[in-house]
Amino acid sequence: MPFVSVTRLRVSSIKHLLPFMLYNFRATSQIKRSEGFLKGKLMIGRKLTFWTMTLWQDEQSMRKYRNTGAHLKAMPKLIKWSNEASVVSWTQQTNDLPSWQQAYQQLQEQGRLSKVNNPTKNHLTKQIEKPKDKNLLENELYPR
Repeated sequence: MPFVSVTRLRVSSIKHLLPFMLYNFRATSQIKRSEGFLKGKLMIGRKLTFWTMTLWQDEQSMRKYRNTGAHLKAMPKLIKWSNEASVVSWTQQTNDLPSWQQAYQQLQEQGRLSKVNNPTKNHLTKQIEKPKDKNLLENELYPR
């Protein structure tokens, strides 16, 4: 069954934006070449909030991506760069990507918080801001 992974993080300061974007570009390039990656999408929301949604053949494929290469190198830096971070994953019957609203609902109900050095009050209380219908940027990802 296809495996969905959703992440959301908020960059804590404009000074972290450029290094974050560089690592994000590298991780996105890696994901497109990853075995088992079916498709995905990225979204930039207000207040330097970044969402990812990826669809995989199975959980093992996602874990292999997560634990190697550019993504692995970026993970320790996100603790410093972000002040809100959460993740959720699940299996589903179809190869269709869920909507951002469905991803938000899953984060609220089943998601777990990631460690950040300087959490906001919203992070500490698991108050995740709902994505707007009109976000700053949305981009779809497909395997190469």
